[in-house]
Amino acid sequence: MPHLVVEYSRSVENTYDVKVIMDVVFEAGVSSGIMKAEDIKVRALAYDHYRLGGGLTSFLHLGAYLLTGRTPEQKEHFSTLMRSRLADHFPEIESISIDVRDMDPVAYKKRLLSDE
Repeated sequence: MPHLVVEYSRSVENTYDVKVIMDVVFEAGVSSGIMKAEDIKVRALAYDHYRLGGGLTSFLHLGAYLLTGRTPEQKEHFSTLMRSRLADHFPEIESISIDVRDMDPVAYKKRLLSDE
């Protein structure tokens, strides 16, 4: 925890290395001050089929799933920081968005082999 899920148009791969995008997301998460490096999980999903309004052809959306407990100010700081870092590193991506979601710690369950 937290889970940082990068969704992007496949066309992004024509210009940028997705591993670099994931690294930027990871490092911004660490520098946000609201999560520890050892807890961050970053995943990336490419979309081949999508429809964007306004003539846009590329997008990157970050879904951040965090256990409850962070203040609205902390979440806003995180999303603003993440948007800035992504826009600075990947200026040719036409649409960059961030969505921070609270996860219910009672309902969230996970299993690790090291826990057994």
